[in-house]
Amino acid sequence: MNKLRLSSLPLLLLLLPGSLLLSVSAHAALPAYKLTIKDGRFEPETITVPARTRFKIVITNQGPGPEEFESKELRKESVIAEGVTRSIVFAPLKPGRYRFFGEFHPDTAEGHIVAK
Repeated sequence: MNKLRLSSLPLLLLLLPGSLLLSVSAHAALPAYKLTIKDGRFEPETITVPARTRFKIVITNQGPGPEEFESKELRKESVIAEGVTRSIVFAPLKPGRYRFFGEFHPDTAEGHIVAK
């Protein structure tokens, strides 16, 4: 039994780098959409994405102060400090309009993701 495990080790070592490369390249290939938080507002207020496709939103907070990106229907929530850029990955969406907002500026920080 130990011989079987030891003889499998070289095969595992050969396969591991390839599987890591595939997961990194698959993640890097995601369509990315930029979203900026500035003066308590999201810019742009509407992001249009292809339906049924994984994607990521790259959020940069230009301040002043922290803001939260939140979407209850998409089950996403992230507090982003001033000067920080963060990516959030989304599962494929059905066609539709999905609201997001900022809890720290509820009257001005809101927008939508539109999946077409």
